[in-house]
Parts: sequence; structure tokens; C-alpha cells
Amino acid sequence: MPNIKIFSGSSHQDLSQKITDRLGLELGKVVTKKFSNQETCVEIGESVRGEDVYIVQSGCGEINDNLMELLIMINACKIASASRVTAVIPCFPYARQDKKDKSRAPISAKLVANMLSVAGADHIITMDLHASQIQGFFDIPVDNLYAEPAVLKWIRENIADWKTCCIVSPDAGGAKRVTSIADRLNVDFALIHKERKKANEVDRMVLVGDVKDRVAILVDDMADTCGTICHAADKLLSAGATKVYAILTHGIFSGPAISRINHACFEAVVVTNTIPQEDKMKHCPKIQVIDISMILAEAIRRTHNEGLSRFLAAPAVAAWCFAAELLASIEPK
Repeated sequence: MPNIKIFSGSSHQDLSQKITDRLGLELGKVVTKKFSNQETCVEIGESVRGEDVYIVQSGCGEINDNLMELLIMINACKIASASRVTAVIPCFPYARQDKKDKSRAPISAKLVANMLSVAGADHIITMDLHASQIQGFFDIPVDNLYAEPAVLKWIRENIADWKTCCIVSPDAGGAKRVTSIADRLNVDFALIHKERKKANEVDRMVLVGDVKDRVAILVDDMADTCGTICHAADKLLSAGATKVYAILTHGIFSGPAISRINHACFEAVVVTNTIPQEDKMKHCPKIQVIDISMILAEAIRRTHNEGLSRFLAAPAVAAWCFAAELLASIEPK
């Protein structure tokens, strides 16, 4: 793959390394550091002139610092004459602040989109956006990839009774995601209606559907403090479910999340590696990880090759036009 550079931010270097290994490339040289006043400094260690640049940075850990680091890296590559800069953001930051749901509330996801565009990003690759309308916040192409194929593979390989299971959404907003998976597996689905007193606090839950004497699989795009999925698991067991699994794309697991999972009735809590999980797995044996590096690597490969094919096609078209003009200029005898 010529004319391509992949750089990693400091948020998830393990995922970046797996992506480059799958593509048969090496990570680009970049040094990120902070000055004594906590300003972020980025130094790109190799030429990117005319290159197709991909910067991998997930919205996790120190989110604000990592976001600023990503913006600086994009701008540094752009002003160093990179032909195209693509931000690969497995977990999009501020994705839950996607609408004005009360007076004077900010739409922070739109602000992040503006910042990425102004920094110089030409293309965004992300995974399982919390709200699909975030794609419309950008005036540049956005590829919203889905973890669903990897989730389906894990269910078929690791749950013996998956043919009679029930796929459950912990809230009404995830109904579309759950019905898609249920249709692919040809099984039933259910959903839980929840009412919140305030953010990260669930008041009550109502189950819509039948899970009696079945394996229940909770599916959601992300879990933060895990209050919702733990309450949902209790609700499913009380409704007659034999086992409860949770499958999440983004396992944020902040605050009391690990403690809640350890004390909950889950057989397993399965997450993708859009966010690093090594430290959390040490404290919670129920957490299992699905590797999605192959999905991101394939997206990068196809994006790059499409641009490369157009680049390579241009000389061929020019040669064909020249030949056509030459033939037209020759007078018949």
C-alpha cells in the first residue's frame, strides 16, 4: 500500500498497532508530550507530503486531552502538505450530547464535528455512533462502521442456546439495533422502557416482550456507569430468563461500573476494543473483548485503494486521450 501513513494518538496504541499489523504496515513516528503548563505538543517524526494520512485516536481516557491531541495531529499533517487526512475515531467523543433536550443545553457533538473539520480532517471513520444524525453534523464524508458482524459471530460461537435466545434492548432508542441482530439470527427480541430521574440514574423499568425460560442477550452501543444494564439484567431474571449476557460496542465503565458488573447476574459482559479494556479485565473476570481491528483495517484499506485507483487511472485516461487525438490528426490516405 504505497503513499499511506498511519499515526496513533496516545489514547489506544494497542488498537493502532493491530490495525497496522493487519495492513502489513508500520506505525508512523510521532511524539506527543505536554509542557509544564499542560499544553499538548505533537511532533510528526517523518514526512507526510503527498501522503494519504490516517490518525487513530479513540474518545476515551482523558477525553479532552486526547481530543485536543487529535486536532493538533490533524492540523500538523494538513499544513505539512498531506494529500488527505482521515481521522479514525473508534469511539466518538461527546456523542451523547447530540441534541438540545432542555433549555440552554449545548449540542457538543456538533461542536466536535466543527472542530475536526476546521482542524483539516478530510474524512472521518468511526464505529457505532450513539446517534446516526451525528453524521449530518459534518460537511465531509463520514463512515459509520458497525460492530454487528463481529457481535453475530461471537453469539454463534459462544452461546450454545443462541437459536432460542431473545435479543433485548435496554432502552427504546436501541430498538432498531436489536431488531437488526434478531432478524439476522432469526430469533425474537424485546425491549425495556426506562425512565430517568436524572443523568446516570434510572427510576423504573418496564419489560416489553417474553424472555421466560430463554437466554437473554442485552445489546447496546455503550455502557458508562452500567446502572442501566445491571437494572435490566435484574429485570430479565425476575421475568424468567435462564441466563443474561450483555454485548456492548463501547465499554466506558466509569465510576462504580466494575463493582456493579461484579455484583450483577451476568454470565459475561462482552465489549469491543474501541476502548482499552486490559486494566478493567484484571478487576472484572466477566468482561470479554471482541477485536474489531480487522473492520477498521479493512475500512482504511478500501478507502486508500479507492483514492489510489483514481490516482493511477488519471495517467491512463490522459494517455488514452492523447492517443485518440493522435489518431484523429492522421489523415486517411
